[in-house]
Amino acid sequence: VKLNTFEDPDFPVCLEQTVLVWIPLGFLWLCAPWHLLSLLTLLVSLTCLYLSPQLVVSLLFLTAIAGLAVTLGEDYGPNKDPSSTTKHPGVYYANPVLYAVTWILVLLCQEGVRRRERAVDSSTLFLFWSVLVLCDIFPFQTLLREALRQAGAAFLSRITFNWLNSMVTKGYKRPLVQEDMWDLNEAESTAYINQHFQHFMQSELGAARVRFQAQLKKKPGDKAQEEAFQNGLSNGLGKGISQDVLMMVREEKGKKEEEKKKKKDKKKEEENYPNSWLITTIYKTFKWILIESALFKLLQDLLAFASPQLLKLMVSFIQDKSRYAWEGYLYAVLLLAVALLQSLFLQQYFQRCFVLGMKVRTAIMAAVYKKALVVSNDTRKESTVGETVNLMSADAQRFNEVTNFIHLLWSCPLQIILAIVFLWLELGPSVLAGLAVMVLMVPINGLLATKARNIQVKIMKFKDKRLKIMNEVLNGIKILKLYAWEPSFQAQVESIRGQELNSLHFFPSCCLFLQVSLATFAVFVGVSSENVLTAEKAFTSISLFNILRFPLAMLPMLIAAIVQTTVSKRRLEKFLGGEDLDSGIVQHDSSFSTFIIRIHSCSSAQWQFPLLKDVSLDIKPGRLVAVVGAVGSGKSSLMSALLGEMHSTKGFINIQGSLAFVPQQAWIQNATLRDNILFGSPHEERRFQEVIQACALGPDLELLAGGDLTEIGEKGINLSGGQKQRVSLARAAYSQADIYLLDDPLSAVDSHVGKHLFDKVIGPSGLLKDKTRILVTHGVSFLPFVDEIVVLQDGVVTEIGSYNSLRASRGAFSEFLDTYAKEQSNQTQSESEDTQPDSPLEDTVSVTLKRENSIRRSQRHRSKSLKNSSIRKPENADESKKGQRLIEKETMETGQVKFSVFLQYLRAMGWGYAVTVFLLYFTQNVAFIGQNLWLSDWTNDAVEYYNRTYPSWKRDTRVGVFGALGVVQGLFVFLGTLSLANASVAASRILHSRLLNNILRVPMLFFDTTPIGRVVNRFAKDIFTVDEAIPQSFRSWVLCLLGVLGTLFVICLATPFFTIVIVPLALVYYFVQRFYVATSRQLRRLDSVSRSPIYSHFSETVSGLSVIRAYGHQERFLKHNEITIDENLKSVYPWIVSNRWLAIRLEFLGNLVVFFAALFAVISRDSLDSGLVGLSISYALNVTQTLNWLVRMTSELETNIVAVERVSEYSEIENEAQWVNNTRPPEKWPEEGRLQFKNYKVRYRPGLDLVLHGITCDIGSTEKIGIVGRTGAGKSSLTNCLFRIIEAAEGHILIDDIDISTIGLHDLRNRLTIIPQDPVLFSGTLRMNLDPFDKFSDEDIWRVLELSHLKDYVAGLQEGLQHEVAEGGENLSVGQRQLLCLARALLRKSRILILDEATAAVDLETDNLIQNTIRKEFSHCTVLTIAHRLHSIMDSSRVMVLDAGKIVEIDSPSNLLKKQGHFYAMAKDAGITIEDITVL
Repeated sequence: VKLNTFEDPDFPVCLEQTVLVWIPLGFLWLCAPWHLLSLLTLLVSLTCLYLSPQLVVSLLFLTAIAGLAVTLGEDYGPNKDPSSTTKHPGVYYANPVLYAVTWILVLLCQEGVRRRERAVDSSTLFLFWSVLVLCDIFPFQTLLREALRQAGAAFLSRITFNWLNSMVTKGYKRPLVQEDMWDLNEAESTAYINQHFQHFMQSELGAARVRFQAQLKKKPGDKAQEEAFQNGLSNGLGKGISQDVLMMVREEKGKKEEEKKKKKDKKKEEENYPNSWLITTIYKTFKWILIESALFKLLQDLLAFASPQLLKLMVSFIQDKSRYAWEGYLYAVLLLAVALLQSLFLQQYFQRCFVLGMKVRTAIMAAVYKKALVVSNDTRKESTVGETVNLMSADAQRFNEVTNFIHLLWSCPLQIILAIVFLWLELGPSVLAGLAVMVLMVPINGLLATKARNIQVKIMKFKDKRLKIMNEVLNGIKILKLYAWEPSFQAQVESIRGQELNSLHFFPSCCLFLQVSLATFAVFVGVSSENVLTAEKAFTSISLFNILRFPLAMLPMLIAAIVQTTVSKRRLEKFLGGEDLDSGIVQHDSSFSTFIIRIHSCSSAQWQFPLLKDVSLDIKPGRLVAVVGAVGSGKSSLMSALLGEMHSTKGFINIQGSLAFVPQQAWIQNATLRDNILFGSPHEERRFQEVIQACALGPDLELLAGGDLTEIGEKGINLSGGQKQRVSLARAAYSQADIYLLDDPLSAVDSHVGKHLFDKVIGPSGLLKDKTRILVTHGVSFLPFVDEIVVLQDGVVTEIGSYNSLRASRGAFSEFLDTYAKEQSNQTQSESEDTQPDSPLEDTVSVTLKRENSIRRSQRHRSKSLKNSSIRKPENADESKKGQRLIEKETMETGQVKFSVFLQYLRAMGWGYAVTVFLLYFTQNVAFIGQNLWLSDWTNDAVEYYNRTYPSWKRDTRVGVFGALGVVQGLFVFLGTLSLANASVAASRILHSRLLNNILRVPMLFFDTTPIGRVVNRFAKDIFTVDEAIPQSFRSWVLCLLGVLGTLFVICLATPFFTIVIVPLALVYYFVQRFYVATSRQLRRLDSVSRSPIYSHFSETVSGLSVIRAYGHQERFLKHNEITIDENLKSVYPWIVSNRWLAIRLEFLGNLVVFFAALFAVISRDSLDSGLVGLSISYALNVTQTLNWLVRMTSELETNIVAVERVSEYSEIENEAQWVNNTRPPEKWPEEGRLQFKNYKVRYRPGLDLVLHGITCDIGSTEKIGIVGRTGAGKSSLTNCLFRIIEAAEGHILIDDIDISTIGLHDLRNRLTIIPQDPVLFSGTLRMNLDPFDKFSDEDIWRVLELSHLKDYVAGLQEGLQHEVAEGGENLSVGQRQLLCLARALLRKSRILILDEATAAVDLETDNLIQNTIRKEFSHCTVLTIAHRLHSIMDSSRVMVLDAGKIVEIDSPSNLLKKQGHFYAMAKDAGITIEDITVL
């Protein structure tokens, strides 16, 4: 019979149920006849000894019958499941019957034994019982094991965390990867935690809101005044009173009042939201874990006080040589037992607390995400994306850390009280002296804590500010490079960083602790000469003081942490308690037969100026409605109102059916192209292909190596603007909604493709022809084909009607058309031409798109991560996947953290500082050991002066030296901490500067292949670690190391035998630690790497909120977020357990140290004095904790130092060329603005195809060149090359005969001007956005604002040039942003101007303004215009036609039209003829 192949061997069930049952029974049956013969003899009287076995056997007989009944019941009873045909095997019937017969036999045999003469018992019966018990052990342990296996890991394995062994071993053999992580239990999963948390949060938050309302009602004065003011303000604005007047009125109310109110307001502002509900919610959600862990903590605390009592007994045993040796051994064993129990309880407590911390963090992260999906625009505006991400990262983490130690709030006072009671029993009232010192420490520590808290708040503010700027810098990095603005922003970040570091001072915790024992002993011996300090008293007290040390050190730290957490609590309560989007703004009432919009005077948090006023619209199902109007007339606001993102002040909106929304700036997820289009809908190949073809994405897919499975980078980085817009449109078309809101989707694509999209998707014969479509557009050419046109002007609908009726009415609309549209006749003429069969549009589109050979194509080659990942994929990995991934998996260092990283940190600190710190701490430790050895010597006086008076000079010397050593200790710790603080701030400064410096100098390519979240993570989490975590763990590590060495030194000094044990213990310690560190470190790395996606996904969600809400996909995103957090938890949970796994093993080691110290003391008690024994054991009792801390700190230091590794990884990426080098161009260069391209070739990265294939051309001074070509013909690459965003592969570009590759990048970029495709603004003042270096005067700036038609707008703003621009310029319309970019260009006045499709996002009127300004102001410049709208370049001196990276035609527009080549075909599609040119 083979053993079952479980990890623990066992017999098969059939063996247990047959052979093991029949052996004892068979034996009895063979021997029974011999006993039965005795039944024939005489009866003997009954005794108790006889009756009790008979009773037991009768009971066993009954159990056998019961067993048979149960089997019968299960097979044939009424409760049997009718569907199952399986019955118990025969053996389950046979065994009970055999047993029943056997028990009757046993009864008879025992009776036989009783009747036999002089027989007391029977050997056969004894053997039967023995064999029976032996054979039954196996089935019994099988039963037990089953029971335990179902209860999870077996009990022993659970308390020692042995079940983690497999992962730890795996982690030691090779670095762990995410795939090695175990799945989470249901109770640990995000969904489960979040569901529970939300359940309690709803009720708690509800109650808090009620309280908050009640509070507001209590303060009627303030409220009324506030409301009156609000009404005044809104009415004032409505009636056109300027805000300044209102401000004046308000100011006159008296400045004195203001002062008083300011203080009150500040307080009120802090409290003007429902508060104090978060903590109760957390408590209610997790109260059972809290109670369980509290129980374990209580037991552990009580046991902690048993050790000093045992120590006391031990010391008195050593002193009294007449006592028996076994007493000593008993105490040694008891010390071990108490310590073991204590360890077990402590680890169970920690396990629960850390899991609790993890759950709290998860609950908060999930709640913040959920809130972000429903938050109203007002609340959203209060905090930027950076700040909201901070709530998820920093604040949730802070809660996590505090909940880990929350029980210390009651446990510390309990320990302090118990310790004082025991000390009182030892030393009497003298303890009060020590107590007084402690009480004095409390206010000092409290003072430090509040100071630390204020500093923490300040640091958080700076951190938020710094991250906000960093976020913007990284998002707008291309603009910074084009304008050569990096130094300005670098200086901004550095100045904030400087303020942040100045606030970073670590407060050396008060080192008065050491004076507690001094005060106590001094008073004890000073009070009366009878009081002699014996070894028992001294060392029991020292152990008690050691116990006291922990709660006294922790309590202030805990209070400080809790105070810091209250800051986070406020931020979270404010965000989570903020207003939700009012879902009632848009009604879904089916009683209206048509789809109706009625909006009255709508204002929104995002766009303060264009308010919609009394807009009324009725739109019937299936209509195509165009919305037109100038920039800032409220078109986007109308869209927002329909999406329910506006505050409606009166009126209502009613919508029937589902929505799809295409925003003005396409929002693309970091996912595959297919996922971006499907957007959560099921994949149907036919419909998918239809949409792809209609949206002209077919040719793009051919270019992308992975086809529709190509991964799109963050923010759609590897798609051109037009491609993004088409994907966004395809997403809407695929969604099969009832109503389509299209916010100007055709502006980002060339006219050709725009026409195709209109015909195939939006127009009367497109895919969506039966749906209701609302199209915001600037394209005049589409208007004749729409059912209805809505004209908006300053938020008011001025006209509604069909194209023809509006033309006929001769209103504003028809004037607009006459100015901007071409003659109707031309239009119709070109229409009729278009329908000629010889050139079906389809083909031209597909042919031109097929030729797209854009830069973006390069992404098909697997982007090599800039630093080769140290985890290599197997060579033969599926080739087909090659190139589909643009965003590399984050590289993760594996294996041991290189020693060089530690050196790098120490170098950043400065060697002088590092050595000083170590020496200071070392001296402190020497003083500490000296003080204790002095104490041990002091206690020997008690033996020496037994029954004699203790001389007072001796007493004074003892106290004096003891005190002096204590003072030295305090001094050195203080100095050590101080110098460490300075050193670490220096290190932080250097590391951050290096990182920032390098990131701003990295080539653009890096940002195309690296998600922003990853870079932000370096600036947020990793810099935070370098600033705050590393110095703390470095300090603790040094102190722990010195502590352990000191302890071993003292024990060896007392009991030299102990040196024998040190080596084996050290070996075990070393192996446990290496095993653990390998696993733990890798788990921490996995944690870091799996954290980035949480934040990336979160910021992606926040930026795409309106799209997600419009499609109603909040649930899907919630799910995705849960999955992402779960992936992270999968590495956090094992990490927590690995800490416990280690701790329990180390504590056992520590407990052995105690045991051996005691054991050797007993063995060599004859040669020892009791003082040294007391010292060595009290030291040993302390070593457990120190050992544990040492490994923890080593590992934590290794873990945290990974941050230095990650920061330096990004500080060492290869840079682009130097900003300024030795060859400086002349001051006035370029004076003429001549451009020469000489056989210019360029590729995106080495090893990829060329994007431009040998461009050669000369552009004369002040020439105006139009550059046209299909999407992806290399138009944008050309500008990138001029600015050296990508460097040449071959050939040169000369500007005024200077080769641009020879000069510094800033010299080049400062002398060129570009108006980029995407208008990017940074948060800050308007002035800063125009002139970050403060080079120009205000007059210059007002002049360019006038030229760019923004003067009136800016002058109307309250702060004028100091007006704050929101993050990403969100409080300006896209058109206004574009005009600001024009103003930037006007300021620079350089001789070469590049326009990159700058007019794509504006309406014709603004376009016209821009064109005229450029013609006038840049007449003396060389202008290169990359155009989508051919009209804008018809007056160029020459037009360059690019195709597939080559110049195919270059000549004046009229000549090109005569040639009838590429340009002619494009012009024909746009409806331009030679006559138009002559008109122009």
